[in-house]
Amino acid sequence: MKSLETLDWIVIAIYFLILLGIAWWVIRKKQEDTEDYFLAGRNIGWFVVGASIFASNIGSEHVVGLAGNGASDKMPLLIYELHSWIVLMLGWVFLPYYARSGVFTMPEFLERRFDARSRWVLSVVSLVAYVLTKVSVTIYAGGIVVSALLGIEFWVGAVSTVVLTGIYTVLGGMRAVVYTETIQAIVLVLGAATLTVLGLNAVGGWESLTETVTPEYLNMWRPNSDPDYPWLPLLLTSSIVGIWYWCTDQVIVQRVLTARNLKEARRGTIFGALLKLMPIFLFLIPGVVALALKMRGELDWDTPDEAFPVLMSNLLPAGLRGLVAAGLLAALMSSLASVFNSCSTLFTLDIYKKLHPTKPEKELVRIGQIATVVVVFMGILWIPIITMLSDGLYEYLQKVQSYLAPPIAAIFLLGIFWDRINARGAFATLVGGFILGFVKLFLELSQDSLTDGTLIHSFATINWLVFGVYFFAICVCLAIGFSLTAPKPSSAQLAGLTMGSVTAEQKAENRASYGIGDILATLLVLGVIAFIMISFSGV
Repeated sequence: MKSLETLDWIVIAIYFLILLGIAWWVIRKKQEDTEDYFLAGRNIGWFVVGASIFASNIGSEHVVGLAGNGASDKMPLLIYELHSWIVLMLGWVFLPYYARSGVFTMPEFLERRFDARSRWVLSVVSLVAYVLTKVSVTIYAGGIVVSALLGIEFWVGAVSTVVLTGIYTVLGGMRAVVYTETIQAIVLVLGAATLTVLGLNAVGGWESLTETVTPEYLNMWRPNSDPDYPWLPLLLTSSIVGIWYWCTDQVIVQRVLTARNLKEARRGTIFGALLKLMPIFLFLIPGVVALALKMRGELDWDTPDEAFPVLMSNLLPAGLRGLVAAGLLAALMSSLASVFNSCSTLFTLDIYKKLHPTKPEKELVRIGQIATVVVVFMGILWIPIITMLSDGLYEYLQKVQSYLAPPIAAIFLLGIFWDRINARGAFATLVGGFILGFVKLFLELSQDSLTDGTLIHSFATINWLVFGVYFFAICVCLAIGFSLTAPKPSSAQLAGLTMGSVTAEQKAENRASYGIGDILATLLVLGVIAFIMISFSGV
């Protein structure tokens, strides 16, 4: 690793001054009601919505983990970066139902569609999931990035960045988050794109890169007999996780709910879907470049997760190195800020307000700020467990999500597309599914202490992608089976929240919210996805 030079520090300083200036401008505005603090007053345009979706998704786990995949023969996990088609589903399929409900949070939507029990379960589990996947992973990856860039201890870098991000998130709320995320998305794209171009140039172009690592290395599709990444379970499980993350998760959907109307929100998802394709070129390919240079003896790193920062520090000249460093810090801070605000929203509105319905708006905002601090502390405590589940940060993230996503994805899909699913089916699926998922997670953590050949050991060691498919099927069966044992929901409860209950007037309102340009942009995104799938098929 090369140390940052004076010009690099100047670039980083300018970036932070701009960022803090925007945050300060937002903080000076009064935010004494929950709609303004948690949803930015529902008055955000499509560009900011899309950039915020991208920035909140692309955190340090992508910078570190996705590049690590490219450098460690885990190309099949590329499929998780092709979920732009699911981002489009959020805008075209799920969004109209969310907009009609007028909710702040996804648990609140479940209460509208089913009952308060489902809201409670999803609220609690979502907070736990954020600790296991978002907060801890982002802090861990951020510690790697910051310590490598600045030459300081891991924990010093991680905690100091958390504190800095937490300050403007707590004080500025959602409005501070979405506007700073827009700037961060621009910086991140410019910085990482520069590294990609210079990296390909250093390795001699795409053909030279392919010859070095071999075409087979770049094949994302492996036979179903593959013990690690069988293609069909990979395709199905990644789609299930994608529907949960992009269409029902509070962090992502909250960005869409900030839009001023349905048209701006949908266009924001289309723009976000287009941006979502960029990590393949911004992070994955630099990881492959780092591997090729290492194979040629021109670069050296100890673990794949170090590939991106080492490539950056050795390849980029002063100034550009500072720009990319600012982009990495932007990725860390934007991801953390998103999770902080969404965690405080969930706890405040879905838990605390339910217990204390008469509390004033200013008190709810203060409780949300306190909740942010608590969640961060819990995430830090979970960091040592991350390395026990996987030898790669990105794989750890996808693995844990496959143990959490199926119950939620099943309930939202069935709840919107089938009127017959009721509160009993939803509650049984959420509770039963989460118990099964957490049992699998903790058995996998302790599999070394289990007796080989026993049923419990077989369950603990089943491939996580295969498990995800069966897990989702079990959740669907639970939802249908328990729903059929109770009366179907009343038409008043379903009004506008399911496909079968949408009125002609609501359908006309939805059709008026998009035009030919939105359709053509959607087709463009789908075409790019197909092109990438073919390009990385070993053909």
